[in-house]
Amino acid sequence: MHIRTLAVALAMVLAAGPAMANCYEQIGCDDSDTFRKIDLRQFSCQVLWDLRNSIYHQNGYCFKTQRAISYFGNKGCYVDDQAGVKLNAIERQNVATIQSVEKAKGCQ
Repeated sequence: MHIRTLAVALAMVLAAGPAMANCYEQIGCDDSDTFRKIDLRQFSCQVLWDLRNSIYHQNGYCFKTQRAISYFGNKGCYVDDQAGVKLNAIERQNVATIQSVEKAKGCQ
């Protein structure tokens, strides 16, 4: 799957609203499959940002930055503190793995 295809698929899934896992052909579902660094390295910083923040979005996080609010919106959000977002163990691990890849790539 090309990065553009992934981005379009991500946008379509996000339009469906929160409380729904996002699943991707190459890396699996963000709430039940452990993402691997080797698979994530192929993605751009933008796609990694989208993946990471979509996990927070689907779990009710109210974004603070204009970039995230513009992209995801805050309609239906219910958690103001990022540390208070209830992620399952796989989601927490996936966020950490994405952040690790973002850091290695020098993403801002």
